[in-house]
Amino acid sequence: MQKILYPAQAEWAKLLERPDNGLEDLYDVAREVLDDVKQHGDEAVKKYTSKFDGVDLTDLQVSQAEIDEACLAVSAELKNAILLAKKNVETFHLAQRANHEVVETMPGVSCWQRSMPIEKVGLYIPGGSAPLFSTVLMLAIPAKIAGCSQIVLCTPANKAGKVHPAILYTASLIGVHHIYKLGGIQAIGAMAYGTETISKVYKIFGPGNRFVTAAKQLVSLKDVAIDMPAGPSEVMVLADESAEPAFVASDLLSQAEHGGDSQVILVSDSESLVDQVDAEVQAQLKELGREEIALKALENSRTIVLKSRSEMIEMSNQYAPEHLIISMRDDEKVAMKITNAGSVFLGNYSPESAGDYASGTNHTLPTHGYATTYSGVNLDSYIKKITYQKITKQGLLKIGPAIEIMAEAEELDAHKNAVTVRLNHIKAQ
Repeated sequence: MQKILYPAQAEWAKLLERPDNGLEDLYDVAREVLDDVKQHGDEAVKKYTSKFDGVDLTDLQVSQAEIDEACLAVSAELKNAILLAKKNVETFHLAQRANHEVVETMPGVSCWQRSMPIEKVGLYIPGGSAPLFSTVLMLAIPAKIAGCSQIVLCTPANKAGKVHPAILYTASLIGVHHIYKLGGIQAIGAMAYGTETISKVYKIFGPGNRFVTAAKQLVSLKDVAIDMPAGPSEVMVLADESAEPAFVASDLLSQAEHGGDSQVILVSDSESLVDQVDAEVQAQLKELGREEIALKALENSRTIVLKSRSEMIEMSNQYAPEHLIISMRDDEKVAMKITNAGSVFLGNYSPESAGDYASGTNHTLPTHGYATTYSGVNLDSYIKKITYQKITKQGLLKIGPAIEIMAEAEELDAHKNAVTVRLNHIKAQ
């Protein structure tokens, strides 16, 4: 990791640049595959699964027998861990349900809002170098709580045509029954357009590699909604001298091992702490099974020493990290000044991996600076809200003249007339 000492604010934008994740080179390939899936359905899906993943599939859907076999293959220890995480994720997302009250904006004018689930949703679960069964928890649980009537889950199979047992166990535990052995662009196309086997959905959720990201962006232009724009995963750690260097180093590396294009940034007001963290990073790296991946990510990463706590907060808000860890004195007070972040972890004992797995918050978060405008996945992600209004005769007498004046000012005569004919009718009674 490159170390930068006391940079001027004019240099911050350059220092906070993400690794180039331009997808332009993938759009042509993604568009070709998507068009083929749209035209030829299952035939195209199987063709590209064979071409890209080296798997020849007879049946796209995971059978109940395969799910039963997978459930038996998962250890009791892992099942218990998944059950604990499931309970916490459910508890957190259940608390997000809103009560909508009828509001009388003026006498005789009532307005209210109703939350309705998105009926059909698609969940993409990566299953390559790291089978992310935790993402099943994060995506399927809020979908179930929201009341989505159809949940389609796509995840790639291994060379033997099998889906990782923990993914199938977790999906079965939550009650997801439409599971397909599909990954990559073809999976996104199948959910966006529908095939003979796979139902078209209205919104697609889930992380993926650059090909999946490119495909999601393309289908979102006119065919289906997606959860959010996506880029490589990232973490920023704000740490002062009260931080524990070994903890900070472990957080940086836990993010770095996601992928070579991930980025980790340490921001501190203590040169001494930064040096101690660097030593810990070097020591802990040697113990990682994914050391090579983490090393590549560290090439895109840096430690930055600033003059003050206020500068640290300002830099964090400018970066808008996916994950923000605050290992500082008065961490809660600092957190109140954070305006841009996907998810915030407070204190020395709140590792980012807690949010990734089991604390209850969702780990599907905005990356690449999108935390300035996007939220992470939450219950509202699976809900559409319909507004209603009911106006009485007396209410229209009060509000109608204002509507007529405004419609006339916009030169929309029919809008005005829709009120006028009603007012004339009321007055004639």
